[in-house]
Amino acid sequence: MARRHRLLLENAQQLVLVCARGEEYLRRQDAGSLAVLRDASLVVGLDGCIKAVGQADVIRSQFSGATFERIIDCSGKCVLPGLVDAHTHPMWAGDRVHEFAMKLAGASYMEIHEAGGGIHFTVEHTQKATEEELFSTFKHRLERMLRTGSTLVECKSGYGLNLETELKMLRVIERAKQCMDIGISSTYCGAHSVPKGKTAAEATDDIVNNHLPKLKELKLTGEIHVNNIDVFCEKGVFDLESTRRILQAGKDIGLQINFHGDELHPMKSAELGAELGARAISHLEEVSDEGIKAMARAKCAAVLLPTTAYMLRLKQPQARKMLEEGVIVALGSDFNPNAYCFSMPMVMHLACVNMKMSMNEALAAATINAAYALGKSDTHGSIEMGKQGDLVIINSSRWEHLIYQFGGHEALISYVIVKGKVIYQNERRETMISY
Repeated sequence: MARRHRLLLENAQQLVLVCARGEEYLRRQDAGSLAVLRDASLVVGLDGCIKAVGQADVIRSQFSGATFERIIDCSGKCVLPGLVDAHTHPMWAGDRVHEFAMKLAGASYMEIHEAGGGIHFTVEHTQKATEEELFSTFKHRLERMLRTGSTLVECKSGYGLNLETELKMLRVIERAKQCMDIGISSTYCGAHSVPKGKTAAEATDDIVNNHLPKLKELKLTGEIHVNNIDVFCEKGVFDLESTRRILQAGKDIGLQINFHGDELHPMKSAELGAELGARAISHLEEVSDEGIKAMARAKCAAVLLPTTAYMLRLKQPQARKMLEEGVIVALGSDFNPNAYCFSMPMVMHLACVNMKMSMNEALAAATINAAYALGKSDTHGSIEMGKQGDLVIINSSRWEHLIYQFGGHEALISYVIVKGKVIYQNERRETMISY
């Protein structure tokens, strides 16, 4: 056994493994029953992967002669897996705070969209922004996500719509992958909206004939590595057949299908995703009963976005029905100019209150199931030997406080750790009482 290691976390009041048997995901009753150790410790090796997890006295004996780059006493604290945010739009230029006032006055998402606001407002400003300007704001947003406990984040393009700007956004995402500690799963979302001056059919042809071949070329040269393909399948945007063409073309060049569906209108997106072998579908406020069954059969994850339903005053996704039918339920923040929320702890709280998920189900959805939605549950989403040492330490003796305290994560989170390295240490952390 190697005698030098990167990190020892010892004497945790609760060590929330989430999974303990190498599960790819948790669904049905398994999502409501998480693996938790008490008075436990863990070791992360120099390669950034977890080497041992167990009772504190066992780990102490097993590693009695070992040395560590860092030791953190977690007495009275809880250790959880790094949170996974399975749906974000974190890169754009232009401020849309004025649209929040419009929404409060009663304007719908599509009314703002049709008036030239929404996505088109952001597209115009993003097209004009330089790569350096985009990187600066993107980096700042990712750092804020990290401080709320997110260690793996899905990041979309989609505010370019033309090939030049979409590639500009994907280059910025690639740069962040290389120079930042936070994990990133990148998504090409050139079909986020129909560009001004084009029909949906013309935009679909452009994506299939120009955008995707260029992405394939850049992947082969190693310049850009994209993980997922996304389409906004919606009435007045991309219909079912256009969505099918784009998603299949993306799948043909090796991208995972992970798209927006059944958000504002029932589009049979869930049925399409199941048919195409989609890894995940997001939103699903208007999903059909048959669509839910199809997703369960296909093991296609449902990425639910409670912030969107909350801010747009939409009906809530049917989380309970999905869980009962055996759908793999994941969560995302949907961070974007229209739903400005960085915090997965707040997302979990909203999922519990508004979508009637239990706290166990919400944590599973923000860890192992969100990792599954990104094709990363073999390396992320739980505290198990061999997985990446991405961890959150909270200053409480009960892990549920991370969800229970709405907006309380700033004081609760003591450390955020990626690959066994402390990336964020809360210098203002307080001494917690038990309640």
